[in-house]
Amino acid sequence: MNTRNAMAVAALLPVAARAAAHPPASALGLTFPASGGPGVSMQIILLLTALTLLPAAIMSVTPFLRLTIVLHFLRQALGTQSTPSNQVLIGLSLFLTMLIMQPVGSEIYQKAWEPLDKGQITWQQALDAGSQPLRTFLLRFAREKDIRLFLEASHRPRPRTPADVELAVLIPAYTLSELKTGFQIGAVLFLPFLIIDLVVASVTLSLGMMQLPPVMVSAPLKILLFVLVDGWNLVVGSLLRSFYSPV
Repeated sequence: MNTRNAMAVAALLPVAARAAAHPPASALGLTFPASGGPGVSMQIILLLTALTLLPAAIMSVTPFLRLTIVLHFLRQALGTQSTPSNQVLIGLSLFLTMLIMQPVGSEIYQKAWEPLDKGQITWQQALDAGSQPLRTFLLRFAREKDIRLFLEASHRPRPRTPADVELAVLIPAYTLSELKTGFQIGAVLFLPFLIIDLVVASVTLSLGMMQLPPVMVSAPLKILLFVLVDGWNLVVGSLLRSFYSPV
């Protein structure tokens, strides 16, 4: 009996050594088999592809697009050229996006990631559960006209309820709606600064100061006005309220 046990242990030793030398790889919650093969290569390719598409997804399904457009218009209206810098504007937009999307992210984590991590649901069920909070958020800000446009372009049947709109249609419709909203807010921001430019240009021309560029006088006035009314607080507060207010 002892001889048989010793032979069985000796036979299992090479298998255990190979398993210890090549443990299953794990990354971002994904466990890859130790044997490698086409399946593992395909999973790695899909993971890297998803990571490269992540910035585009952030811009397409979050408030980041509207925030960056409005802040860019504001900088152009002030006439400060590259102040604040692009890094500052993008960083501010990113942190504001995280603040706005935090409830949606928490709901996706609770409904999709936690059950998936515990093995209670499959990947397909996790995707379906996680897409519901995102769909609810996108539907609040996507215009019906834009949704209809992409439904007609893709020749998809008309959904019975808003909850039946597919993400393939809802995401581009939301992006188009955010572009229009961002440009509308930017145009409104431009108006008071444009009036200052026109007044300064009229005054300098009436005084005969033809060699003095109006921007040399209007730029300090616009910055002073913006600081006196606490413009950054007003603009950022209005942007945040535009997402939190019911639609």
